[in-house]
Amino acid sequence: MTESGEGLLRAAEVMDRVHAECVWSRAMTHEELAPYLQEESAELIDAIETGDRAGLREELGDVLWQVLFHSAVADDFTLDDVAGDLADKMVRRHPHVFAGETAETPERVLELWGAAKALEKRRRTSVLDGVSHAMPALALGQKVLGKAEQVGVGLELVEEIQAAEALEDHAEESLLPASEEELGETLLGLVALARARGWDAERALRAQVRGVEAEIRNAEA
Repeated sequence: MTESGEGLLRAAEVMDRVHAECVWSRAMTHEELAPYLQEESAELIDAIETGDRAGLREELGDVLWQVLFHSAVADDFTLDDVAGDLADKMVRRHPHVFAGETAETPERVLELWGAAKALEKRRRTSVLDGVSHAMPALALGQKVLGKAEQVGVGLELVEEIQAAEALEDHAEESLLPASEEELGETLLGLVALARARGWDAERALRAQVRGVEAEIRNAEA
């Protein structure tokens, strides 16, 4: 952002005019806009992963447009409300910057962030509260397994991996992926297998994740 913030202010002004004068824009709802946000977010990730700097700049703008659009559509808050709430939250979650705490390592920063977030979300009754099922199955699986660790669920999966790694120490050829690239190859191979057998890989993984979620809720109860 420039020192004056002129570009950001101009984008907000353009959104105000578009929403006031464009028939299509005025007819939009949050629900109807949601797929556009999902698409723009995916395109932004593509630009990041491919190292497309020009694309990154453009896609950040497209995601920003979605934020402006949703703020314009809302009748119970404004863009200023959104920005103000965000600023307040970031101040709370960075006490080492704004409130005299000390954080010499990234790990300590995450601890402070987690503590501040826990205070904000103290009404939540489960570690699963706030986990979005709109995420793709793989991302959801990683998120839920992280939550499972917090309540001691899913330890059998860790034990199975450790046992497999122990066996590999005595094997001539490794069966487990040894790098993120090999992991990608393995996952793609499993997707190819699912496709060949007429299975839905996304649905299959979501079903397993739901099972882990049920274990988590049972443990919490």
